[in-house]
Amino acid sequence: MTSAQHELLPATRRALLHRVAVAQNEGRTPSLVAAVVRDGQRVWDGARTSVEGHAPDENTQYRIGSITKTFTAVLVMRLRDEGLIDLGDPLEKHLPGTGAGEATIADLLAHTGGLAAESTGPWWERTPGTLRPELSDVLGEQPLRHPVGRRFHYSNTGYTLLGALVEELRGAPWADVLRREVLEPLGLTHTSVRPRVPHAAGWAVHPWADVLLPEPAEDYGRMEPAGQLWSTTADLARFASFLLRGDDRVLSESSVREMRTPAAPADAADLGDGATYGLGMQLLHRDGRLLVGHAGSVPGFLAGLVIGVEDDVAAVVLTNCTSGCPVFTVAADLVRIVAEAEPRIPEPWRPLREDADPAVLELVGPWYWGTNGFALRLTADGLLSLEPLSGMGRRTRLRPEGDGTWTGLEGYFAGEPLRVVRREDGTVDHLDLGSFVFTRTPYDDQSAVPGGVDPDGWRGIK
Repeated sequence: MTSAQHELLPATRRALLHRVAVAQNEGRTPSLVAAVVRDGQRVWDGARTSVEGHAPDENTQYRIGSITKTFTAVLVMRLRDEGLIDLGDPLEKHLPGTGAGEATIADLLAHTGGLAAESTGPWWERTPGTLRPELSDVLGEQPLRHPVGRRFHYSNTGYTLLGALVEELRGAPWADVLRREVLEPLGLTHTSVRPRVPHAAGWAVHPWADVLLPEPAEDYGRMEPAGQLWSTTADLARFASFLLRGDDRVLSESSVREMRTPAAPADAADLGDGATYGLGMQLLHRDGRLLVGHAGSVPGFLAGLVIGVEDDVAAVVLTNCTSGCPVFTVAADLVRIVAEAEPRIPEPWRPLREDADPAVLELVGPWYWGTNGFALRLTADGLLSLEPLSGMGRRTRLRPEGDGTWTGLEGYFAGEPLRVVRREDGTVDHLDLGSFVFTRTPYDDQSAVPGGVDPDGWRGIK
């Protein structure tokens, strides 16, 4: 149920239905289900099917393929947050003897570990996992295809290793850990490693004829952490809200934000121009907005989960065909339709809840890095905001550290320290942000500008 506050307008709902209807028709898929989330609430469900009287709904399971990787990444981030691992640790430190131990855990999460894309042996998605009972059966004698850390190369085997890491440190099967630590706390009651009724059957659609061929639904064994899961639009809608807001029972908001932070530029031939990859999440800019999420594909099924971060709108699209329906694009279109038809209403402006520190108020206002103008503002959340006056240039928010210094939270200045440098009389001389000197006027000759300021000052050309 959605409240009146969250309900979409009739015109928006029709536009959403039209988009999924076109996708099911042109994609020639037996069925397609979709959901839209806004402000953390599921506000729309849609379905199209070629079978009369048997339309799937928000609780019908479909296989979600590589969206499973995002779930596995959540488990790994939990290990990091508990102090059991560091993302910079080489895999060998915790899981020795794989032949790929030089890769760091962050490398594996971001697909920069240099590992092969697929397992050795027959096509793992259409053969039983019993053919690959050990990690050595997945990795083969030469696990690496590229130097570690040098390039993005999407790797299912890398996520098999991450699943094995989870099992090693938790002392339990990956599926059990996932259920206990993620699915149950988030209430994802219709997400499972094996299909449950009601679930869709997977089909291949002939490219040149309107006929179908059933696809096998194999258990992937060691490859489970890369693509095993079955889920529903209702559960994935809830999962999308978690990936935007976090949930302290599973991962904090700061940790899921870290997962959404670019870690590796993706190959345009793989994810598309301008796409990047975070820690278990795909990122791209489209239609002027940042989209994050993941696509999934296994024989018989396609899946897409897309979140418009700034718009607080997410969409899930699931379908039961091997190819032909661009589900990730359709999900991105659903986000765009809602975001453009019903723009997010901003929260009311509110002042600080407590009196501001006079020493901090002394810092706000215009500053100049050389001749580049910036505005430093104190915001209601107690952070400082540095923004270019021209609208273009480096910007960041800064967190107080309690000792008079501040730390950048994003962009070029993320992690960089801001220090207030004062003169002997206590007045502010300049701000030092990661060695960048900001003065009250452009190249202030009364401040300690690196390289000094010409004593003759500003002049015209004669």
